[in-house]
Amino acid sequence: MTVLLVAGSVGGVMALAPGAAPVGDTERQQSACDYQSLFDETIGSVVSVRTSSGQGSGFVYDAANATDTNATGDTYVVTNAHVVSGASEVEVEFDDGEFQSGSVVGRSAYADLAVVNVSDAPAGTTALSLADADPQRGERVAALGNPLGLEETITHGIVSGLNRTLPTQLGFEIPNVVQTDAPISPGNSGGPLVNCDGEVVGVNTAGIAQQGAENIGFAVSPSVVERVVPELVADGEFDYPFLGVRTTPVSPAIADANDLNRTAGLAVVSVLEDGPSADALQGATEIETVGDRSVPLGGDVILAIDGQQLRSGETLGTYLLTETQPGDTVDLTVLRDGEVRRVEVTVGERPGPMGA
Repeated sequence: MTVLLVAGSVGGVMALAPGAAPVGDTERQQSACDYQSLFDETIGSVVSVRTSSGQGSGFVYDAANATDTNATGDTYVVTNAHVVSGASEVEVEFDDGEFQSGSVVGRSAYADLAVVNVSDAPAGTTALSLADADPQRGERVAALGNPLGLEETITHGIVSGLNRTLPTQLGFEIPNVVQTDAPISPGNSGGPLVNCDGEVVGVNTAGIAQQGAENIGFAVSPSVVERVVPELVADGEFDYPFLGVRTTPVSPAIADANDLNRTAGLAVVSVLEDGPSADALQGATEIETVGDRSVPLGGDVILAIDGQQLRSGETLGTYLLTETQPGDTVDLTVLRDGEVRRVEVTVGERPGPMGA
């Protein structure tokens, strides 16, 4: 079983190609990453976030597209939701050692993101820029923060994988997560994962604590940050899109048991009663055990959403989070009783997680 260790809150536990640049150009760009200069240019925007139950990291966020956040009188810090936990007030320590009180203006447990407002940040405090797109595999990155309370720390590595799903101990999964081999330890949570240009390509969230696992860390992707954080700043909350279904990829065992001629799409295991999909989708009629695996029998297979093929649960979760919002209508292509048909579902708002 995979065990996840909070990447940040010390003293707390997370509720856990065509057209591409020539290889030579990419190699030259990667080899030009100067980590000493990168640290000097970005560390002034990295902070420590402290609550009564633990400590994590964060970074100054440009909520008004301005580099000098004091121009508007409001300084916003992005961190993880599990770092601030249920606190409404936190302590924020800036690079110069100055402490200021911060108010938690919003948090999303499902995206593990939170925003803190500091009304009196040190003069000249600047924000980090968010990357316009998610990073690429093999891209060099650096994780900044305060692992185990060791302030002003930088570790480096590459982007190891994209569109990962991060399970948590509260029973839900965080979609569209960036995997990196840059070491991430408790206390790093909420700090920025930056590329060689100093742009934020992830919010450090967790590392795997398991025997045999080496340098497997995760960060919330910039596309999720861009989707969630502005709403947290503006409204104090994020309405998380929700279909109300539990699915599993169609494996060979599922295809065989259901007489399917292909291993494609997501088998609908169950549909939430009175949920958004209750009148549109059909769940499995029974569950059969094949070897040591549970195999759903009957029910729909979702092949695509709004024309985008679904190859994994990660694809569905990422699409819902980054491309939809509650109230939108999505078009699902489903396989039912051997026939392909299209159904419409109005996206709902996900209820708050138990225990968050």
